[in-house]
Amino acid sequence: MQRCGWLLLLMAVAAHPGAWAQAGVTTFGLQFKPVIPFGFFEPLTTFQRPHVNATLELNGGQAFGMLVRTGLTKSISLEVGLDQITRRYQFTMANDTAGYNDSGSLRYVGYELPVACLVYIRLGERAWMNNAIGASIDFYPSDAHKELPSAQAYLFRRNWAQIGVVGNIGVEYRTEKSGYFYLGATFHRPFGDMAQADATWLDRYAGYRPYQMSTMLSGSYLTVDVRYFFHEDPDKVRLRKAKGR
Repeated sequence: MQRCGWLLLLMAVAAHPGAWAQAGVTTFGLQFKPVIPFGFFEPLTTFQRPHVNATLELNGGQAFGMLVRTGLTKSISLEVGLDQITRRYQFTMANDTAGYNDSGSLRYVGYELPVACLVYIRLGERAWMNNAIGASIDFYPSDAHKELPSAQAYLFRRNWAQIGVVGNIGVEYRTEKSGYFYLGATFHRPFGDMAQADATWLDRYAGYRPYQMSTMLSGSYLTVDVRYFFHEDPDKVRLRKAKGR
């Protein structure tokens, strides 16, 4: 966690008094987030026992979903989302005495409910930078399993729900009538391990007796975020409020 603290700190301190949000305006958005297997966040998990080596490597994935953004003040907005996240792992197993080397892929699916506080910095007439930090409730509906001819991998969820921290930085272009177009990046880090990863070698010369290795899987990841927010006219919001009085 300390290793990634500088990233979250950078996002938090990037807030500036010159920021500007649309107070009282609520906008609905859609997002797509490819998962980037960035080496700094240790995407490779290794299992080792005498003569047997296995790896489980995060090699991509994607998240998609919707979000609602509400302007609280002229400088701060609140954003709530709902996403489905699919992590893709590459599983390999090697046994140097049996001359065995094989690999396969498996997916681990989860759902996320993030809540973040955003602060804006104006870059131009229609361009803005936003910086956000918040928390997420992560849900894992099931385990994941992959079988090879003489090996298997199993991901056992640690909890059906857990809390994580999210940090985001990005830029957006706001049009007058066509909504907002956004490009950014998000770092997601669960508090605690996401799953227990088991890699098992099945020795066919000993009646397929299992030879098991286990470790914990953190579940941290980095994404590139592409978002679109539908247009909401601030004048219409003020008019509805005035009529409601």
